[in-house]
This record gives sequence, C-alpha cells and structure tokens, in this order.
Amino acid sequence: MLPIFWAGAVCGTMDITAALVVYGSFGLKPVRLLQGIAAGLLGPRSYEGGLATALLGLFCHYFIAYSAATVYLAVSRAVPFLLQHAVVSGILYGPAVYFFMQYVVISLSATTRRPFSVRMMVIGVVIHIFCVGLPIALLVRRFSVQ
Repeated sequence: MLPIFWAGAVCGTMDITAALVVYGSFGLKPVRLLQGIAAGLLGPRSYEGGLATALLGLFCHYFIAYSAATVYLAVSRAVPFLLQHAVVSGILYGPAVYFFMQYVVISLSATTRRPFSVRMMVIGVVIHIFCVGLPIALLVRRFSVQ
C-alpha cells in the first residue's frame, strides 16, 4: 500500500540519518552502528561480520520502520482521530515507538543492554517525534483514502 511504502521509507531514512549523525558525533562509525542493530538478532558476534552484518542491520532498521508505519495505518482505520489530528498523533506516536523499542524489542533481543542515560533518552525521544512519529502520521494521512 502507498501509505506504508512512503511512511516506512521516509521514516526509516530520516531515523537512520539522525542516528548516524548523533552517534557519529560521539565517534561511532556507520558500519559499527548498523552492526549494532544487527546485534539484536545475532548478539555480539554481529561486530565480526563486516559489511554483511551492517547490511543486515540496515535491513532490520527498515523492517522496523515499515512495521511502525503498518501498525499506525492499521490502527488509524479503527481510530479516525489519528488521521484527523495527524500532527498531535505523530508527536505522541514517536515516543510510543521509542519506548516500545527500548522496553520490549531491545529487551527481547540478543543485543547487549547499555546503561540508562537521560541524555540519550531525550535525544532518542526527540528523534522519534520528528523522524518517526510525525513522518508516519503525516504520510499515512496524505496517502490514505479518506
């Protein structure tokens, strides 16, 4: 479906770009960041896989972005408020996705948990508002038949 295609593509691209910029400013290289995403499936051995595990991480990242777009679209069919008030809904959906990732997905994954950081949480929530929630909400509204 067109709403899922555009929302997932834009969200995935904006979110990974923000992650590369933020973590790059801390000295993390792009391949290492993407391998860190793949570590959710492979655990610490993902860092030994070179470009292959980095590409797996990129695939996983977009899979998650498309999943978030799909969930939003599905719920918007039952809750018209999400389409009628896309800005408010997107601002709320971004943090919902962030906390779901932090406390459900990452908890169930094979990745190593990092210590809690208020700074990184605030950065993550802001990124998820502007790069995940709002793009998904606005693009689902834009490409949905109303």
